[in-house]
Amino acid sequence: MPVTTVEKDLDQLTITIVADFTAPLRRLWDAYTDPRQIERFWGPPTYPAAFLRHDAVAGGRSVYAMTGPEGDVHYGCWEWTSADAPRSFAVLDRFSDAAGVPNTELPATRVEFAFEETDTGSRLTTTSRFDSLEQMQQLIDMGMLEGTREAMAQIDQVLADLASFAAERAVEAQILSDTQVRVARVIRGTVDQVWRAHNDAALMQRWLLGPDGWSMPVCEIATTVGDSYRYEWQRDGGDERFGFTGELLESEAPHRAVTTEAMIGMNFPATLNELTLTEVEGGTLLALVITYANAEQRDAVLATGMTDGMETSYRRLEGLLQPTLA
Repeated sequence: MPVTTVEKDLDQLTITIVADFTAPLRRLWDAYTDPRQIERFWGPPTYPAAFLRHDAVAGGRSVYAMTGPEGDVHYGCWEWTSADAPRSFAVLDRFSDAAGVPNTELPATRVEFAFEETDTGSRLTTTSRFDSLEQMQQLIDMGMLEGTREAMAQIDQVLADLASFAAERAVEAQILSDTQVRVARVIRGTVDQVWRAHNDAALMQRWLLGPDGWSMPVCEIATTVGDSYRYEWQRDGGDERFGFTGELLESEAPHRAVTTEAMIGMNFPATLNELTLTEVEGGTLLALVITYANAEQRDAVLATGMTDGMETSYRRLEGLLQPTLA
């Protein structure tokens, strides 16, 4: 078990947990900032977590759901108050509803995560700060310490599983809920490069093409919140054509963009697409959380093999970025 010490300071209203790992510092940092990894250990085994949003930057937000053995779902959210990769980050951890709206009737905890190298690997010191002794005791009574120990006992297995998160992995889609899917891939390039690749029309027309044999004659990008975008593709040498349109709802360059998306000429409900870019070892983790109207629409879209077309496009993008990185 990685937890080496647990110290309660009633005068300072803090609980400090120290855990040691044999993994390198950067590997441990990525485990906390990559939503695919942290959700494998954030909740105890009986309450596994799913991160619906995870902005690993100062000013960002995270929203997670923990599902119990009886199917009961409990939500929490983080407000990222600081982030200094790969050394430290701090969050305000709260209970919330499914939309990530904090529950002000339950205690909030200010948590600082400090990462450091050791002779045998790396160490994580987690300091939780409370507003009152009553709040501190309330969370202890709710099983905070036991849950944290059980959760952190799972980290070693995640850290050892390098293959599941390597940059060589193709695009993967993970079902988060009845209506949500997260598509993820590590792109060999910097966060700024990948952001630009999604906001430069001339560049997009060179890589966002899906399978070979298609071109992108229309690429109208939304540059300001409230603007609309329009993308259209056409098969080479033929009349077959399709496209998407939508609105830019949020933009926090170079880490996050939220848009709606509807297929042109079709009567399907629009989806909500939340794009997050996170620096990880090997490049940039692109995570796209897609919210559908219902499970039927979700399953129908996944059945089209959309991830295959995305993988072809991302490989094409890496081919454009590699000369720049060389």
